[in-house]
Amino acid sequence: MSGQTPDNIRLELVDTHAHISFPQFDHDRDIIKAQLESGELSMLIEVGTTVEDSLRAVEVFKDFKKVLLSVGVHPHESDGLDDRGLETLKSLLKDRKVVAVGEIGLDFFRDLSPREVQKRVFVKQLEIASSFSLPVVVHVRDAYEEVYEILRQFMGLRGVIHAFSGGPAIASRFLELGYYLGIGGPVTYRKNDGLREVVRLTPMEKLLSETDCPYLPPVPFRGKRNEPLYVKYVVEEIARQKEMDIYICSKRLMDNAIELFTPNL
Repeated sequence: MSGQTPDNIRLELVDTHAHISFPQFDHDRDIIKAQLESGELSMLIEVGTTVEDSLRAVEVFKDFKKVLLSVGVHPHESDGLDDRGLETLKSLLKDRKVVAVGEIGLDFFRDLSPREVQKRVFVKQLEIASSFSLPVVVHVRDAYEEVYEILRQFMGLRGVIHAFSGGPAIASRFLELGYYLGIGGPVTYRKNDGLREVVRLTPMEKLLSETDCPYLPPVPFRGKRNEPLYVKYVVEEIARQKEMDIYICSKRLMDNAIELFTPNL
């Protein structure tokens, strides 16, 4: 990584997957807003996991320019989504700040909702995203084959596989569908050579930087609350694996986020 970049040029840090409307940030959310206003953070995508927290996020960030929103119901919460909730999500998608549907998908690791219910709710939300021509933010755990087969039914839909944790072969299948891979704190973990290999093999234009804060903090913050600004450690590791200048890497990741979430910006 080159050391020739002028000191007055900042990294373009974008966190494409955050949960700062969650209670863990109730006492210091203004600090993160100040980081966005100052340019320390360039852009943030706040991601909903239930109808209720999607509604809360729209309210919390309604007047804040550098925060965009994704609304949806996480697979853990699938069992609680009824027709009224689906109509509420549709109404939220009309808000100009809402740029994606998610976090949606399948989680067969914890099975907090029945698998068939997860699949049904996932498909319903994909149908909504398709009808609104919006990208999707996809959660996958122990269900990559099932998610892939469902997404194949929605050719032309775009999105990101959030917190990607599969191997190169799985990655290539989603890349062939046109999806981005969301890379977060786990790429910095000492034993996660597999994810670093995926980063090396994935075209730079198909990577997104994210934190999933307050979860999955990078080294050296493991065991602590993750924060949007910690996306810098993710960008540094991506740049290292790609043998790129970190400033060029951060600009490319910002461009990727704009291309997926705000192509008309």
